[in-house]
Amino acid sequence: QVQLVESGGGLVQAGGSLRLSCAASGRTFSTYAMGWFRQASGKEREFVAAINWSGYSTTYADSVKGRFTISRENAKNTVYLQMNRLKPEDTAVYYCAAARTRVVRTSLSEYDVWGQGTQVTVSS
Repeated sequence: QVQLVESGGGLVQAGGSLRLSCAASGRTFSTYAMGWFRQASGKEREFVAAINWSGYSTTYADSVKGRFTISRENAKNTVYLQMNRLKPEDTAVYYCAAARTRVVRTSLSEYDVWGQGTQVTVSS
């Protein structure tokens, strides 16, 4: 089973950009679909973006479509979330997750392994 560690969060002004990284341990990373979720204070955790095992299939929440891009480098056991044109409503703890399937998944319950999260704060 992989273990996940996120990095790259921080404080940014509205309109700015951040790139989150999620490093996975283990030699089976390429067999997992990967996803990013976020949880704002007082709200439920929600889906942001997901990518299949090869990186050729992705899907996004409507709220981030056109602004965020998910990608992966299997050789580096890493998945990324490039976040552009950030808005204050993007403020949340962002979590990386792995699902034991090769296809894209969007539901929290379909993910088997979670990282500890990284805080993203967007100021207005």
